[in-house]
Amino acid sequence: MGKFITMREIDHAAEAIRARITIEPTVGMILGSGLGDLAESVEDAVIIPTSQLPHWPISTVPGHKGRLVIGMLEGVRVLVLQGRSHFYEGYSMGHVTLPVRVMQRLGCETLVVTNAAGAINPDYVPGDLMLIHDHLNLIGMGGANPLIGPNLEEFGPRFPDMSQPYDRAFLVMARAACEEADMTYQEGVYAALSGPSFESPSELRYLQVIGADAVGMSTVPEVIVARHGGMRVLGVSGISNKANLDGSTVTTHEEVLEAGEVLVPKLTALIRGFLAKL
Repeated sequence: MGKFITMREIDHAAEAIRARITIEPTVGMILGSGLGDLAESVEDAVIIPTSQLPHWPISTVPGHKGRLVIGMLEGVRVLVLQGRSHFYEGYSMGHVTLPVRVMQRLGCETLVVTNAAGAINPDYVPGDLMLIHDHLNLIGMGGANPLIGPNLEEFGPRFPDMSQPYDRAFLVMARAACEEADMTYQEGVYAALSGPSFESPSELRYLQVIGADAVGMSTVPEVIVARHGGMRVLGVSGISNKANLDGSTVTTHEEVLEAGEVLVPKLTALIRGFLAKL
């Protein structure tokens, strides 16, 4: 496993999937901690354990099943990644974002990416959905951008634009889907840190000052690679725990997974409503 992902590795993984499916997916979806049960809604599903795919990073985190579910959802051909891998597990950024590259090779033009995130905005409560309208790539600013290394010209330019990482027309559709389902929602900026330690109170206050509304350990590398390859992106955070700006509470992964049980029905309604509008 080299430091940088190659076209050969991407195509090797894509061919292994293509050999087992009869449809060409148009929408790729990545489901975050505790949110994987949304994949149970996929109809006529072909299920592929990611451990059976060459070069694929295997998730070691509870709440991430490590399966691809390919089929139909709201009349749309979807490829759903049930459980992602993370930089903090020791994978290179190229391997963390390999699933997005494979989605691009399989013909997906849209990425729907979800995560469980901690609240920074004091108005947010666990169980809220937050539509992501921008992000802070703090992992990438610190030197771990997923596009470091040889540029894969087949996908996009050396210096891709990031002025609109989250598609504005998709945000309009997602707002409408929430309103039709009679769900309240938030909208804000997601900050990506490497993890795996949760943030200190001072770090959270710093993130609040620089404009973050929620914080997590994923998503942004995938979005950057998606945009590099010309995919349009919808990002949604499920708020799993309250802002701990004063250090008075302890954050655990168990509470993140418990919040997922509340969030999955909301997220399912949002994503079904969004896909119906595509």
